[in-house]
Amino acid sequence: MASAPPAPRASQPLPFASPEQLDPVLQDFLEQASRQLCGWLGSAVQRSPLPGLSMLPAVEPQLHGLAPDALLADLQVVMDGAYNPNHPGALAHLDPPPLGASLAADLICAGLNNNLLAEELSPSLTRLERSLTAWLAERLGLPLGSGGVAASGGTLSNLMALVTARRHQGLATASDAVVVASADAHVSLAKSLAVMGLPADALRLVAVDGDGRLQLPALDEELASLGRQGRPVMAVVATAGTTVRGAVDPLEGMAQICRRRGLWLHVDGAIGAVFGLVESHRSRVAGLELADSITINPQKLLGITKTSSLLLLARPQALGEAFHTGLPYMEPSWGGGHGGESGLQGTRPAEILKLWLGLRQLGLNGIEAVLDGAIARRRQLRALLAANDRLLLRSGPFHLLAFTPAGLDRAGAEAWSQDTRQLLLQQQLMLSRPHYSGRHHLKAVLGNPHTRTSHLETLAMVVQASLEPLP
Repeated sequence: MASAPPAPRASQPLPFASPEQLDPVLQDFLEQASRQLCGWLGSAVQRSPLPGLSMLPAVEPQLHGLAPDALLADLQVVMDGAYNPNHPGALAHLDPPPLGASLAADLICAGLNNNLLAEELSPSLTRLERSLTAWLAERLGLPLGSGGVAASGGTLSNLMALVTARRHQGLATASDAVVVASADAHVSLAKSLAVMGLPADALRLVAVDGDGRLQLPALDEELASLGRQGRPVMAVVATAGTTVRGAVDPLEGMAQICRRRGLWLHVDGAIGAVFGLVESHRSRVAGLELADSITINPQKLLGITKTSSLLLLARPQALGEAFHTGLPYMEPSWGGGHGGESGLQGTRPAEILKLWLGLRQLGLNGIEAVLDGAIARRRQLRALLAANDRLLLRSGPFHLLAFTPAGLDRAGAEAWSQDTRQLLLQQQLMLSRPHYSGRHHLKAVLGNPHTRTSHLETLAMVVQASLEPLP
């Protein structure tokens, strides 16, 4: 005789929102989580920018799922141990406070759970991404018909740019192809070439001048040398905002060299390209419009929640040419190609939503105000620190300022940077400690709109006092 099937276990309904009516449990949970987040943001000054060590909640799931109150309590433990970008003394990194609209759009993005892999999985959001990337590209001066794709970070944007350039230059299988960039270019270029299966010497670094800008004669000489060696060049990369000092390479001169030699020019504008969005700051990135491709990261200054990076191209069709594989398990595209074939990523969340809503919340005047404030704070801090001629100050046209005592050797600069950073943290002011040009510096990123004159004056006072006992 056949045995009876086992009786189903009694259990609570699975925690998915009802498709038939408003789910009061979900609504209450999200409202409580929102209050918790707003409380965390609104109490930022009561905590240091860099938190102390905190206890982690349990990591592994229990046999039965947790109730909302227990989940929120666990969340609070993680939040208490998180970096605190809403604090006015958070000046260490390119991580500004988040915009309210971007926060809301991030939540909606998660709730929609659309996938930009294919148009039928994200019909309105695919159109939104195409339209907004086209607007951004043309706003930066790229020609009519330009556009691009959103990506999860500047490293991925740079990688996709180099893969596209390699294919466009007919070097897809060339194992000896190289990329030429400045000595201060971002480390993502080396990562990208490693992913592309190229050796370390595929990245050819060109010397910079005293302001951290690539030297054009040195670039011309390097390209001529590569030509004599028979080494093909897949791309020249200009940096619009180097990581430590925010220098901008001579974009116009580099574009002229690339056009004369028939080379692809990519601009890593992860830090500085946003300054090209408004007329009053466009001169800081003059020549950006001459690029074949541009990386831009609105997350680094405009308060768009992570991640928000884009790769923009004068000819966006080149993305499809580089990454097209066909998606035989999806319906054919009806509007210009599936998102999964416009870059390296297949499954992709609708990150464009938080950029779109955030920019709409700011408006062009708000974008300009964010940029104005960042530049004004850098100028103010530089003026305060320049009063002491013992400091070596390094900056560019943007909102980054690095400095180190001029008379110290390498070991002395390292010790000074460690000690002074701790003194600043005691005042709830957090700076980073990059290693640049052979020695440690302190670096202030002045993109935090909550930072006031009093914070900058305290910062300068602590730094000035740190110099007094030095030889």
